[in-house]
Amino acid sequence: MRLVTEDEITAAQRRLAGRVVHTPLLPCPRLGDDLGLPLAVKAENLQHTGSFKTRGALNALLALAERDAPPAGLVAFSAGNHAAAVAYAGHAFGLPTVVCMPTWAVSTKVATVRRYGAEVLLTDELVATARALAAERGWHLLEPFDHPDVIAGAATVGREILADGPPPDLVLVPVGGGGLISGVAAALRSTSPRTRVVGVEPAGANVVSYALRTAGGVPPQRPSSVADGLAAPFAGQHTLAHVRALVDAVVEVPEESILPAWAELLDATKLLVEPSAAVGLAALRAGLVETSPHGRTVLVLSGGNVAPATLATLG
Repeated sequence: MRLVTEDEITAAQRRLAGRVVHTPLLPCPRLGDDLGLPLAVKAENLQHTGSFKTRGALNALLALAERDAPPAGLVAFSAGNHAAAVAYAGHAFGLPTVVCMPTWAVSTKVATVRRYGAEVLLTDELVATARALAAERGWHLLEPFDHPDVIAGAATVGREILADGPPPDLVLVPVGGGGLISGVAAALRSTSPRTRVVGVEPAGANVVSYALRTAGGVPPQRPSSVADGLAAPFAGQHTLAHVRALVDAVVEVPEESILPAWAELLDATKLLVEPSAAVGLAALRAGLVETSPHGRTVLVLSGGNVAPATLATLG
């Protein structure tokens, strides 16, 4: 399985210029001082649709149009953030779009997808239903993470981290299906080989860690986590290849550590992020990742699409 190249990442930057937000890399001295290290956060919650997923969806669609022709329509499967990104892409290019979402999807994320004009189909058979719809309608199935163009789009997060300051010592990346960490690692590894890239999964949605332990196996139980944005149904073959080749480690944080870290992150940064964005801080608080008091650490905040009901749990 080949890895995305520097040229592919550069092409993604070109395609996405002016179409996505160059999100800020913000110093966070309050958390950094408490943890004893220089700390910054990459605020992908400020991206269009509220997550990094817009980068991969748009790049994949634009790359497809360059190689072939614009598709007749788009199909996707996702619990939320990729769903919104594909709906956004379809709306931007005037393409009919249908998104398969799980029956347990957060209602606000379903509403967001519909607001962009996409059809939503709630189903417990996400992948099979999406593939059948794509074949039936002759539309393009836009993968959520397991495709080189999606990974190259996500890699622009890593390119921006390098553009906005000295190379960090450590980058902590939330992990669902593995597209974000694959892209960030691909962008950093060749330019800043001394930067450590560590993925963080919730224990209840650990498909990448499970696949690494079992030679690509799928967990026997459906992933479920308070960090719902990371509850991918499986780890992709492309993403596993990138993680094996480029990522220093993937750690799992206990479910009970995520909400306290999320509350702390909200308070310290004043950014509205979802619990998925807090797993990196949870890993630091749990001592799961070795840090340096001298090298800068970056937390990638993957998204900000949090349901009001979840916010209400803060009291």
